[in-house]
Amino acid sequence: MRLNIAKIEKRLKIKIKNKFLITTALTHKSANKEINNEKLEFLGDRVIALIFARKLFDLYPNEPEGILDKRFAKLVNRNTCASISWAIGIKNFIIMGSQKKNITPKDEKILSDVCEALIGAIYLDRGYEYVKEFVLRLWNKEVKKSHITILDSKTKLQEYSLKLYKKLPVYRFLNLKGPKHNPTFKISVLIDGANQFIGFGKSKKLAEQDAADKLIKALNIR
Repeated sequence: MRLNIAKIEKRLKIKIKNKFLITTALTHKSANKEINNEKLEFLGDRVIALIFARKLFDLYPNEPEGILDKRFAKLVNRNTCASISWAIGIKNFIIMGSQKKNITPKDEKILSDVCEALIGAIYLDRGYEYVKEFVLRLWNKEVKKSHITILDSKTKLQEYSLKLYKKLPVYRFLNLKGPKHNPTFKISVLIDGANQFIGFGKSKKLAEQDAADKLIKALNIR
């Protein structure tokens, strides 16, 4: 497949010096086992991470690391990268092996990898400031939505307890019932100034979330 680089540049609103880098970024390993986008995807993943680590650091200077980390994870995860890739229509330019004819939104890994590989290629070709501007333009809506991050019950309870009592909530495993293929965990949670609450779930994590959820509701933590 011969790529129309000019068409890609127009679609992405960029200018590329090294056309080979872009071709490589769009080449899936099923099409070429030796020259493909795997290494560029590795690089692009780190470039995206740096861009958003700094962006969130600047946007939310007073937030704790735990909250920044949740916002960060939402911006850089596979689903978001795949959605960006789909939105810019890059699926039409991906070079695949003969067995794969069409790319659909369900091909998240392929779409996400191509997105990251493209960013790695643009970084090598045009430098950090250029690729940062490109990434922030593509992720503009996602960055604006980053302030809507919803905290899970355990995180809410942890922040509440640390702020008021300088202590972490205490979770205790109480018992496990049911068969191995369908267990029910029973776990308690306790913080200073509140009664103990019991949670149930199919895993320890889910039972802890259930217990934390009951406690924050009782305390009316928002």
